[in-house]
Amino acid sequence: MHKKILLAGAIFSLASVAIGAFGAHGLKNILEANQRIDTFETAVLYQMFHALGLLFLGLWSSKKPNKLITYSAFLFVIGILIFSGSLYILSVFNISWLGAVTPFGGLSFIAGWALIIIQILNNPTQD
Repeated sequence: MHKKILLAGAIFSLASVAIGAFGAHGLKNILEANQRIDTFETAVLYQMFHALGLLFLGLWSSKKPNKLITYSAFLFVIGILIFSGSLYILSVFNISWLGAVTPFGGLSFIAGWALIIIQILNNPTQD
């Protein structure tokens, strides 16, 4: 499973850089017209943070595989797709109701981090 988590982290990291560059150059006029440059940048930033989190989780699970780390990785993937994905669509197509979907991705991120905290607290041998 750790290879899948690492692969997801690497793919989302690559995509974050590519999407960010495309937004800064290819979508600049659209983002400015929609007044969504900040929104787009937030999507890229959160995607990259959680892609790096996936790489961290993949390395961790390669040393000590466990369910909570796998669930956390799954929640990060879902969070990226919902949080960043909805913000990308909102930014480019200016579909306002997507702003109501975005918090579900944020909740997924929070749940993923909470599972990491629980794993750390429940495993006293990891010093």
